[in-house]
Amino acid sequence: MLEQSIIFLPLYSLLFPLSSFLSHSYTFVFEYIFHIMSAPAQKFKVADLSLAAFGRREIELSEVEMPGLMAIREKYGADQPLKGARIAGCLHMTIQTAVLIETLTHLGAEVTWTSCNIFSTQDHAAAAIAAAGVPVFAWKGETEEEYQWCLDQQLQAFKDGKKLNLILDDGGDLTSLVHTKYPEMLDDCFGVSEETTTGVHHLYKMLKENKLKVPAINVNDCVTKSKFDNLYGCRESLIDGIKRATDVMIAGKIAVVAGYGDVGKGCAQALHSMGARVIVTEVDPINALQAAVQGYEVNTMEAAAPTGQIFVTTTGCRDILVGRHFEAMRNDAIVCNIGHFDIEIDVAWLKANAQSVQNIKPQVDRYSLNGKNIILLAEGRLVNLGCATGHSSFVMSCSFSNQVLAQIALFKAEDEAFGKKYIEFGAGGRKPVGVYVLPKQLDEQVARCHLEHVNAKLTELTPVQADYLSLDVNGPFKPEIYRY
Repeated sequence: MLEQSIIFLPLYSLLFPLSSFLSHSYTFVFEYIFHIMSAPAQKFKVADLSLAAFGRREIELSEVEMPGLMAIREKYGADQPLKGARIAGCLHMTIQTAVLIETLTHLGAEVTWTSCNIFSTQDHAAAAIAAAGVPVFAWKGETEEEYQWCLDQQLQAFKDGKKLNLILDDGGDLTSLVHTKYPEMLDDCFGVSEETTTGVHHLYKMLKENKLKVPAINVNDCVTKSKFDNLYGCRESLIDGIKRATDVMIAGKIAVVAGYGDVGKGCAQALHSMGARVIVTEVDPINALQAAVQGYEVNTMEAAAPTGQIFVTTTGCRDILVGRHFEAMRNDAIVCNIGHFDIEIDVAWLKANAQSVQNIKPQVDRYSLNGKNIILLAEGRLVNLGCATGHSSFVMSCSFSNQVLAQIALFKAEDEAFGKKYIEFGAGGRKPVGVYVLPKQLDEQVARCHLEHVNAKLTELTPVQADYLSLDVNGPFKPEIYRY
């Protein structure tokens, strides 16, 4: 079958090293080779297509826990608002992302997909999506070179040789690649929606340097994303990652959390709830004060490194844990990152200075350093996705509902009739190049879609109360500057 598969590969696929193909036993499957489930994608690369049925069962379970996405399908599906959209998506290829992808296709979009992290793909999710007909290039444990290859492949995988007209990104890698290597693809691109804090930072930097060429929607700062995914999602998935990786008892240990934004808050709460004594490091005086009045010790990393037993970086900044910190740590200190990129922990220093490294199991490495050990999780990448399965479906429903609404908002910006029918999107036309957030009304709509699932009943304003507050009875209920 290998020989047959290679015969059917397009020319650009032959440029990918055959040795890597053989050593990893990844599955290339093209039209006319396999026919399973509905209609497999014409080209894709996943670890094992036979996992598709397992993935499909988990997707069906996840749909029950993702009421926001299912409500969007029901509300907008008949109008096919994304018909004609060609979305290149780069976001962790998990079961929850599979539900996002199938919501986009349900609304009419053509989609290609890659994962935004080399360790975050759930292979059964990727297999199920490939089997359903979506070109997906993702498997757990990619090399950096394979990751870049996947990004290139997805851009060439649209039907009839067409190019993307929308980008859905997480971290900014795909946005950066298209702007630098394939700028001609931006000519007819309606815009980009960005999932995470780090990617949003890159968008604002690109805008400041006049390098951003299309309108962008900052999904991360939707309230129903940042105050839920970043906070409550990390509050559950951090512990899951540490426990699966190490089986360590957290109670009684000293845990150091670098950063006290929404992610840091969730991580500190989780560690504290498990019985750890938490130390927070911060550069922002407001966040530092928040941590202090919440009851956490706030100190520098230099002071915390000799006593900490579990270290979690959450900042989105570089060089948070470096050589001098590793040298000061206790034996078998556990070090992990839950920020988007692997620049927070100086893994290169560890590799260069450790006397030896022992791989305990996938994504768990024990570095020997001057007579003691440092346990590094997920090679300094996202611990909750590298060592576990990431956030729960419910909280990702909040985030991904915003992503779908952002894609619709970008694609239908100039559709006057659509804007009149669905007034929540407005009718302002296509925005100039810039970075925007979704209207408060859409944010509140996402929240409403999730209330019933958590048995919450909303109180309604009376007309008199609404008049007193100068609000519409149906919202929005808070000004844009309100911080929640």
